[in-house]
This record gives sequence, C-alpha cells and structure tokens, in this order.
Amino acid sequence: MAQHVSSTGDDRTANNAVRHQYRVLSDAEKAQMQRIKDMGAALITELHVIGGTDPTLDRFASRDLSLANTHIEDAVMRAVRHITQ
Repeated sequence: MAQHVSSTGDDRTANNAVRHQYRVLSDAEKAQMQRIKDMGAALITELHVIGGTDPTLDRFASRDLSLANTHIEDAVMRAVRHITQ
C-alpha cells in the first residue's frame, strides 16, 4: 500500500525517489504552497464544469480543455518549485 505524505509536511522526502534533500519551509511558505495547489485544483474543477465532464475522471470535453489542464498543472508545479527552492 502506498504511503501518502503531506506536500507541506517536513517529511515530504519519504516517497520521493529523486530529490532527497529539502530545506524546511516556513509556515508562510507552507501556506503559500497550499494556496497555489488549492487555486490550481479549483481551476481544474472549473474546466470540468464548463466542459460538462466528471471531475473525478481525467477526461475533458475537448483538446483545448485538456491542454488547459496540462498548463494549470505545469503552472502549479513551477510556482511550488519557486516556493520550495
């Protein structure tokens, strides 16, 4: 069974095979990271709403919405990388 680790937790290297050292984040940085991820999730949910698709599935109504999802995921990843570097 897979172990889940909070992305804002100080033990977030437990299930990461690539990056083995992280600096400890401040509470403000943890809050920033959580806000960015929540905003990304809300925007992805909105893509499902406007496309009339089930948000529990990874299928979108059009190629454009699928590409928008990819770009949202990339934007969240890059913002989190900026916060955590």
